[in-house]
Amino acid sequence: MAEGDTILRAARRIEEALGGEPLAASTPNPRGRAAGVQRLDGATLQRAEAHGKHLLLHFGGLVLHSHLAMSGSWHVYRRDTAWRKPTGAAWAVFKGESSEAVQFGGPTLRLLRPDALRRDPTLARLGPDILAADFNPTAVTRSLRTDPSRTLGDALLDQTVVAGIGNIFKSEACFAAKVDPWQPIARLSDEELDRVVQAAHDLMQAAVEHGRHANAIYRRAARPCPTCGTPILSKGQGDANRTTYWCPKCQSASG
Repeated sequence: MAEGDTILRAARRIEEALGGEPLAASTPNPRGRAAGVQRLDGATLQRAEAHGKHLLLHFGGLVLHSHLAMSGSWHVYRRDTAWRKPTGAAWAVFKGESSEAVQFGGPTLRLLRPDALRRDPTLARLGPDILAADFNPTAVTRSLRTDPSRTLGDALLDQTVVAGIGNIFKSEACFAAKVDPWQPIARLSDEELDRVVQAAHDLMQAAVEHGRHANAIYRRAARPCPTCGTPILSKGQGDANRTTYWCPKCQSASG
């Protein structure tokens, strides 16, 4: 699933390529037509915004909201160059003078008016954005403490608690902070939670700037920990059974 770093990077690329231009909008795939994307033909992109895993393209009186989940993606190309996916798979295409942005797949693509955007229950319930310009680890730590019995790794994936962290950076942030993701929130100090939150922010911000993140432990089960050499463990966590990776020595609660 696309995490907050991917969405913020897409927002920046789209705004840099197409911001301030009147755009030609088309919908090769029926899903885009069902969302009403054709109503944006000729509209000017004012800004592109990321909130956690949600991308918002502002066109004056209308906002295009997308959520990519596991299957979706946004691509930016020089105009009239070959795409990496078939034309028929494109839900939305926005063409400017020299560039174009193309959206493929994902569960959510819809048009909202700005007043409806402010009242939207899905977006209103999002927690603090891990990559917000005014990021404050203390605010995220307070949000994590709303359910003290929940384990840390599970809580980090709840977008109503903190927006933007996915399965990769859940594991990577806990490892970088040397905190056990299986500990209940109640057993962790504010300093430990702050370390995890700051690590998630720093790792994801670096991924925004550099385009990728070299995983220390994610999908490295049974391979040696890069710090101590102990084999990395993995196990499903939480109601969604998302796989968590951790070093049982470096992240031991007693260590």
